[in-house]
Amino acid sequence: MVALLLTLLSSAGLLIATYFTAVAYRWVRPDVGWVPAFCRMDEQTCATIVFTPQARLIGLPNSVLGQVFYVMMLLGVQLEWLSGPDTLRMAYLAASAASVGIGVYLSYALVFTLRVPCPLCFTSHGINLVIFSILAFG
Repeated sequence: MVALLLTLLSSAGLLIATYFTAVAYRWVRPDVGWVPAFCRMDEQTCATIVFTPQARLIGLPNSVLGQVFYVMMLLGVQLEWLSGPDTLRMAYLAASAASVGIGVYLSYALVFTLRVPCPLCFTSHGINLVIFSILAFG
C-alpha cells in the first residue's frame, strides 16, 4: 500500500514538475490546451512565477530538481531501495526533507513576496510533504 501511494504521489509530482519545466524552457505555452483546465497556468497565477528569481534557486528551474526527485522516488519504490540499507533510506529521507524545506521557503515567497496564488505550486509542495511524512513515519 505504501509503495502504491508513493508511486501515485511521485507520478503526480513528476507530471506537475514536467509541465513547469516545459513552460520554463518555453517548450509549451502556459495555457496549452491539452492540460486540463483546472491545472492550466494562467497569466495571473503560476505562469507569472516561472520566470522569477525564486523559480531558480541553483540556476536550473526548480521544476527540473523536482523531476529528478520524483524519478528517484519512483526508482526507489520500484527497485525497493526504500526498504534497503539504512544509508539509502536515510538519503531518501534527507532528499525528501530538503524538498519540504525548499517548499516552505517557496510557499512563503509565493504568499508574502510574489503575492501570487499558484495552486499547482501548493499542490506539489503538499505532495512533497506527504511523501516526507510517509518516509519519516511509515
